[in-house]
Amino acid sequence: MDIKNNILETIGHTPLIRLNKITKELPCTVLAKVEYFNPGNSIKDRMALKMLEVAEQEGKIKPGGTIIEGTSGNTGMGLALAACVKGYKCIFTTTDKQSKEKADILKAVGAEVIVCPTNVEPEDPRSYYSVSKRLAQEVPNSWYVNQYDNLANRLAHYEQTGPEIWEQTDGKVTHLVVATGTGGTIVGTGKFLKEKNPDIQVWAIDSYGSLLKKYFDTGEIDQKEVYPYISEGFGEDFVPANYDMSMIDRFEKVTDKDGAVMARRIAKEEGLFCGYSAGSCLQGLMQLKGLLKKDDVVVCIFHDHGSRYVAKIYNDQWMIERGFLDVKTFKDIVSGRGSKKLLTVTPENSVTEAVELMQKYNIENLPVITKGDVVGAISESGLFSKMMNNGQDIKTRKVAEVIEPAYPVVSFDTPLERLSNLITKENGAVLGKDESGNYHIVTKYDIIQALGN
Repeated sequence: MDIKNNILETIGHTPLIRLNKITKELPCTVLAKVEYFNPGNSIKDRMALKMLEVAEQEGKIKPGGTIIEGTSGNTGMGLALAACVKGYKCIFTTTDKQSKEKADILKAVGAEVIVCPTNVEPEDPRSYYSVSKRLAQEVPNSWYVNQYDNLANRLAHYEQTGPEIWEQTDGKVTHLVVATGTGGTIVGTGKFLKEKNPDIQVWAIDSYGSLLKKYFDTGEIDQKEVYPYISEGFGEDFVPANYDMSMIDRFEKVTDKDGAVMARRIAKEEGLFCGYSAGSCLQGLMQLKGLLKKDDVVVCIFHDHGSRYVAKIYNDQWMIERGFLDVKTFKDIVSGRGSKKLLTVTPENSVTEAVELMQKYNIENLPVITKGDVVGAISESGLFSKMMNNGQDIKTRKVAEVIEPAYPVVSFDTPLERLSNLITKENGAVLGKDESGNYHIVTKYDIIQALGN
């Protein structure tokens, strides 16, 4: 029987999947090493277990001890799974930049999570690096993992990830592309592959706001390169000991926006629900497409699963607020028709007055407003329905007698897709209030026109 003794035995042997749609303009084969098939949904399971095993062999942690680490989330998950099986406790520090889902997942598997500020220097006592180091000194029988300088990190990929890629491609791999942070994945995997074939190109993807590319290019640690960025899981504001820059042939930077947009494309077009770094990895490759040839076989590392980013890059509102999503909004639609005043009626107006207004301006929907408040609506289809049901003329009645439910009121940055879902057979329009307190209306015809432009 093929039975695993525990969850740790399922780490590794992740699939290599061909990308077909996004990369169709490239002359070569592009393959994704999809690491969310690991039990902790990320590549970090590999090095987390390896670092713990080495620490056990070296006597750095005793039974019942506490694992302490600063993590963006994924390494913590791998360590937490190992701790569950091996009987250790975990305390993790992370930054307020990381998604809430990552911290919640760590807590779900029994870890204690301490959130620290992002925008401080690594040496600052409040940084997640400093807090984790301090805790390691204060907590008895604890082991500070230090994934950045722990060389068992890159050893895991030299022993596992590199050999898997070599075997899965029958040795035909020509390029390895990695969005790199601690340096363990790219250096360990790259070292193994280059030992097999020195001509293999290893390309590192960095983020704007990280100093790694500048260090690679010049050998200079330039803190002027460092500033806050939104991308998660890669880039650094210092150079971890796991780096051996001789294993890397090129660094390429990717913007926060381009990485996030590409991650969403990977999900929609390739069916791979991956994290932020996967989007940045593929975006970096696309930026370097001019260097690729017909017979090249490119392997991109897709580090983790998109479930950790559902409140961020997979949330339309989050993307819009940061200017990452180029979508039409309520504001775009009403701005496109100039400064036309919204036509309304009051509950005291007659139905005849409302109908005349509809006919004069060739409109079907009228909000009903009294004392500045939206209290309902009337529509051409609603009036017709009431006439047919009542079998009598309703023109002499007051609007209050035939009033329909008020149209939904949305914010001005509501995307077009959301507006189209709000407009139904029973509800023909949506309202929005501008900064001056004036109401504006978007109807189904506005939606159709906007979709056509």
